[in-house]
Parts: sequence; structure tokens; C-alpha cells
Amino acid sequence: MTNKKYTIVTYGCQMNEHDSEKISWILETMGYKWTDNKEESDFIIYNTCLVRENAELKVYGQLGALKDLKRKNPDLILAVCGCMMQQEEARDIILSKYKHVDIIFGTGNIHKLPQLISRYHQINRTVVDIVEDNREIVEDIEANRKYSFKAFVNIMYGCNNFCTYCIVPYTRGREKSRKPENIIKEIEDLAKKGYKEITLLGQNVNSYGKTLGYDYSFANLLEDVNKIEGIARIRFMTSHPKDLSDELIQSIAKLDKVCEHLHLPVQSGSNKVLKEMNRKYTKGDYLTLIEKIKNAVPDIAISTDIIVGFPGETEEDFNETLDLIKKVRYDSAFTFLYSVRKGTIAAKMENQVPDEIKHERFQRLLDTLYPIFYEENLKYADKIVEVLVEEVSKNNENVLTGRTRHGKLIHFEGSKELIGNLVNVKVEKIKSFTLEGSII
Repeated sequence: MTNKKYTIVTYGCQMNEHDSEKISWILETMGYKWTDNKEESDFIIYNTCLVRENAELKVYGQLGALKDLKRKNPDLILAVCGCMMQQEEARDIILSKYKHVDIIFGTGNIHKLPQLISRYHQINRTVVDIVEDNREIVEDIEANRKYSFKAFVNIMYGCNNFCTYCIVPYTRGREKSRKPENIIKEIEDLAKKGYKEITLLGQNVNSYGKTLGYDYSFANLLEDVNKIEGIARIRFMTSHPKDLSDELIQSIAKLDKVCEHLHLPVQSGSNKVLKEMNRKYTKGDYLTLIEKIKNAVPDIAISTDIIVGFPGETEEDFNETLDLIKKVRYDSAFTFLYSVRKGTIAAKMENQVPDEIKHERFQRLLDTLYPIFYEENLKYADKIVEVLVEEVSKNNENVLTGRTRHGKLIHFEGSKELIGNLVNVKVEKIKSFTLEGSII
């Protein structure tokens, strides 16, 4: 194969981003070269998300727009993978309405991509390969990582929680943990290559280890990763409140490489809604956890996920969420309007909240959150913070951007040669979502 080019379009979470890094590595071992120009691509792949309706609709729109490109270049291979493809209804829509798609595969068989491409060339019609029960963990798939200094590392796959609004257990399968020795080896290899920051990924990292068959927890894993020479920062996501143990809180407090930032999705402040969501904790339980983590790590930054307009949510329920926000005082939040996901329990619930009420509440949610973000950022005024320099600003080639240990995005002037390095920056200007400063 010579001069073949590929494009990957990724929707969704960090899991999908890391899957795309693996797909990129597979394609490049086959001789493909990356391009961001679809017009010159020989292979275009969409790595899809089913969590939000907007991402799903974007995929259909993009696929429709590629029909003419496929007509102009019959040798172009068009593939769709990821969470959407684990749902039979989504596959059927693509097979019936987007017949120019050549390869369809799911979340559990990325490693089979070379065989799927070969199979397509053999039969010259759409190849569909879906693993319904993703119990096997395939090791030794490398990744063509976006950065040379920070990396995602999967520690587990799937989810056992079955929150009533969430499609993930049906698309990613049941929870399964990688063996710690495989995780440690991957991170040690990254450290030898100069990587400084590792983000451990799982749908619920707090339950890591439960499928190993022996006593080894997420706290144990953090302790072992913390010992790896060369790694300066450890992050992780996502944490489920019901599994945030005292042992883990103490590990976050005592391990010097674990960053002072915890992403702890709450989704709602209403006990009634939390029960309907099958979250298995109460507002009081959550606030107790926040108190524990802040006592153990006083300067920790807390971020969260919040859903507005879950079926049956009343004005009183929504006000409970606003009350919780004021008590926790989040540093940042991912906020969502509830979106019906076919195949979930919540999709069949009565009392779906009208869109106009969702939007009105959503605006009030933002009006409550944004001033808190700004006030929490004020704590960093005139302070010197350690920053991992990530990239040049999209708006000014003389400005760099990076993140503090607390996950704060900060802008400062500097040379692009600093990208990938840890530098000290004095915070000089505060905004709701970013900081600005100067290297010292």
C-alpha cells in the first residue's frame, strides 16, 4: 500500500478519543497516513457516540454529505464504529439509508479492523461485525496518541451501574478491569517515552478491580502508578459517588502525583430524581462525600455532571439541584438537557419534561453556576501555579495554553518550544472559565 490516507472523526467521551488513537495506530501500521482533508482521504471513519442525541444526528448528517464524495471516488472506504453501532436500530438506519457505508463495527472489536478492511475488499459489499458481549480485553493494541507528553490509559471497560438515563452498559458492555500489571507496563512505557501526565479512564474508576478475582482496588492502583518514575501527574475519570471509598479519598490526599482535582458527577440534587435515575446515593450522601474530600484535600477542585429535565423533575426537584450547587461550589461542570435515549428505562418513563421548561431551567442552572466558577477562580489570583504546557492558542500564536494541577485552563505568553514542559505561571487575570498569567 502506498500513499493511502485516512481521516477519523470522533464524537463523545475520552473513551472514544482513546479508541480513535488506537484506530489511528492500526491504520498507520497498515501504511495509511493521516490527513484532515476528507477530499483526499482513501479511508474515512466515524467513531460515534450514543449518549447524546445531538452527536447521533451529526453522524447521520455527515454520512449523508459524504454520498457525493463516495460517488466521485468509488475506491474510498467509509466506516462507522463506536457506541452507536452497538445499537441495532442505529445499524439498521445506516444499512437502509446510507448504503455507501462500507464497514460497520462496534466498541469491542477495534483490533479486527485490518480483517474487516480485507473482508470488504474480498466481497465488495458492506461488512458488519459487532461483538454483543464485550467480555474480552484485547491487550497490545498501541495508540497513535494526540500528545507526546500526556496520555489516556484505559484501566477498565464497560459499566454495571445501569443508570436509567444511560445507554453505556448496553453499548460498552458489562464492567471488566484490566490486569494491574498490564496497566503498569503501559504507563512505564509511556514514562520512558517522556510522558508526564496520565489520565486513567473508566466508566466508573472507583469500582476498578472488582472483576479481577483478587483483592486489588483503585486505591491500590493509584499507589502503584504513583511509584512510576518520570510520571509527574496522575488524573482519573470518571468517579461514581456510590463507590468513592474512604481509602480512595486518603490515597488522593497522600499521593503526591495525584492531581488536586476530582470529577464527581452528581446529575441531580433531588433524592426523588436520584432514585429514579438509579444513582444509589442521596443528596445527603453526596454532600458528606464532598465534606470528606475537602477535609482531606482542602484546596481540591471539584467538577461534576448535571442533567436538567429528567422525566418527572418538578420545580422543587430542580431547586434541590440549585441548592446542592451552592453548597458544593463547583469549579466546573458539564451540563446537559435530558435527552431520550432509546433502549434506556428513562425513555419509557411518563412525565417527560417539556422542552421549554428544560431550557428555562437550564438557563437558571448556568446563571447559578457561572458566578460560582468565577468566585472559585478568584482563589488563584496572584498565585504561582504549576502548568503543563499543552499547545499554542488558536487565537494568538504568541500565547500558550496549559492546565494547572487543579485542571484550570490558563493562557500565557511564551515560546512553542515550551509545549510538553512543566512551567510556573503567576496568575494575573481571572475569568469564569480560564485564567491568564505570565511565566516566572
